[in-house]
Amino acid sequence: MDNSLLFKGPEKINKLIRPVLDSMTKIGIAVDLDILDKLSGELRGKIEILEKKAFEALGHMFNLNSPKQLAEVLFVELKLPPAKRTKTGYSTDEQTLKNLLNLHPLIAILLDYRELYKVQSTYAEALPRAIGSDNRIHSIFQADKTATGRLTSSEPNLQNIPIRGEWGERIRRAFVPSSGFIFLTADYSQFEFRILAHFTGDGKLLSSFENHIDIHRATAAEIFHKKPAEITDEERRVAKTVNFGILYGMSPHGLSEELGIDHEQAQNFIHDYFTSFGTVKFYLENLLRQACKKGYIETLGGFRRYIPELGSDNLMVRSSGERMAINFPTQGTAAEIMKVAMINLFGRLRQEKLKSRIILQIHDELLLEVSTGEMEKVKPIVKEEMEGVIKLKVPLKVDLKLGQNWGEMKEIAE
Repeated sequence: MDNSLLFKGPEKINKLIRPVLDSMTKIGIAVDLDILDKLSGELRGKIEILEKKAFEALGHMFNLNSPKQLAEVLFVELKLPPAKRTKTGYSTDEQTLKNLLNLHPLIAILLDYRELYKVQSTYAEALPRAIGSDNRIHSIFQADKTATGRLTSSEPNLQNIPIRGEWGERIRRAFVPSSGFIFLTADYSQFEFRILAHFTGDGKLLSSFENHIDIHRATAAEIFHKKPAEITDEERRVAKTVNFGILYGMSPHGLSEELGIDHEQAQNFIHDYFTSFGTVKFYLENLLRQACKKGYIETLGGFRRYIPELGSDNLMVRSSGERMAINFPTQGTAAEIMKVAMINLFGRLRQEKLKSRIILQIHDELLLEVSTGEMEKVKPIVKEEMEGVIKLKVPLKVDLKLGQNWGEMKEIAE
């Protein structure tokens, strides 16, 4: 384990991770084509039914995939209130449709149709075309293509496969381990919030992690003025959105749209958050001041991002720059910690002469193929290398899961 690698700069880290990424591409990941074929057929049937329902709700046929025709239907024919305007006309994006949800039965049908159509076209139909003669997909991974330092996956992108929901799980079930191997996922728990706690030193944030209190439950307790044990699943969901909203510099307007609540309630949530986590507010304000003064922002490891947008006279451009400045230190630090973890883990598996290997990286998570006879040896190695990259004010925590496919992974009790 090289604890100092984090501070050797992005060029050094990106050079050392290249063999890891090349290995991941070369190995690839096995896919069960029968599962995708069956899923594709099922989706086709459901999409046809939704098309018919949409035509019945409107009274005539139209192209559900044409934004121009859809805008005509919604805002001219049905006279629904239009939202934002784009260069080509009124927007019909997902948020616009959600805002219109209770105004006409067609809207719910359109949202369901879009979800299934995307799963069908982007995954169920497209993934089989990416499978090689060895029945594996060999995605290309790169380390230096994003401003935040995050890894990218292309041809195809395996990082954007849905995580939640029935369809995401069913797509993931098609990804299976090689014969004689089992899948192991290693996921950094509440990764960016641990980094935020380190940067801010906020007493309540630190206390939540030290006492093993779920950070979204802890936030819910503050904004709903309850004890953590009394928080409902819905309140936790709201608090999770607030947490990520704060981390990504979301405005009250953005939060109100995301949660489907009024502007005042969103403003109250943000106010209550900063009242409870006062050091976070001070940290973010100082971060923004320093970014405006210097013109750049840095990660823990010293990766620097210049943000010229902060000097723009255009309010929207400047606001975008402010969001970048607020989020980059946590997101960029998470990206560089993950890279160093991968470098160290890759080296350790080779050093121990193990067959187990890293095959995918999905933001805060690694997917490994573990040789069935090596599992008890590999589990502690993975945790040691990933949790030991750096000692923060709160410890990094990695959750492990096992499975015979990527969609049905079961947690390993510690």
